[in-house]
Amino acid sequence: MGASDDDRLELVVDPVRPTGRTLLAGGVEQSYVDLVDPTYLHFEYVRRMAAVADLAAPAGRPLDVLHLGGGALTLPRYLAATRPSSAQLVVEREQAVVDLVTRELPPVPGGVEIHVADARDAVAEAPAGAYDLVLADIYRAARMPPHVATVAFAAEVARVLRPDGIYLVNVTDLPPLVLARVQAATLRAVFADVCVVADRRMLRGRRYGNVVLAAALRPDRLPVARLVVRALRDPLPGGVLHGPALDTFIAGARPRTDDVER
Repeated sequence: MGASDDDRLELVVDPVRPTGRTLLAGGVEQSYVDLVDPTYLHFEYVRRMAAVADLAAPAGRPLDVLHLGGGALTLPRYLAATRPSSAQLVVEREQAVVDLVTRELPPVPGGVEIHVADARDAVAEAPAGAYDLVLADIYRAARMPPHVATVAFAAEVARVLRPDGIYLVNVTDLPPLVLARVQAATLRAVFADVCVVADRRMLRGRRYGNVVLAAALRPDRLPVARLVVRALRDPLPGGVLHGPALDTFIAGARPRTDDVER
């Protein structure tokens, strides 16, 4: 493909689960798809995002979903299987990722469209109140691009959500979770209801990993109690920070403003 080692894309077979495929970018795991079971979710943070999506509406109800960051289409495939007839738009910045995934993995499910574009541009162009869910899993060179981590971007996401809509963000971080705290404060500057879900060891500052943030426009919209139960039942038990616990987590962190380079 003419790519350097830093951006080389490949799909590798899971030696433990032969139907599993992992998308690597520059040798770093990006996505995982099971060729025969789209409901199998290998990465813990993806299971946590799926748990929020599961609880966002009655089981099986179709949703209008915007995915910012496509990868191997793990969550679009999951939602197509668990919520048939959902309309899903996937925004992926890298054409090479789309080409590899559509060529080597199972066909894109019905109801899923893929657009090659920058996430911020795509959100700015989206109509108001168009989506029930917006899911952001956007990384470039192993970091969340600054221009999709600001108050202004969060406000644009809020604009395209319906009144009961939910915004989900994946943040990769390491102790003392500075990025996750800032992103939580950023979302709180825009949304009325925010929570954090992650491995309990990570929330105690004991490991590197992923933090999932959920935000809603309406107060008390997030299904926190049920999410706590789901997080505890995960193979890697998680914790949920909400209300006073989230206040403590965010303490001292300032929302990120939009004076950054894109």
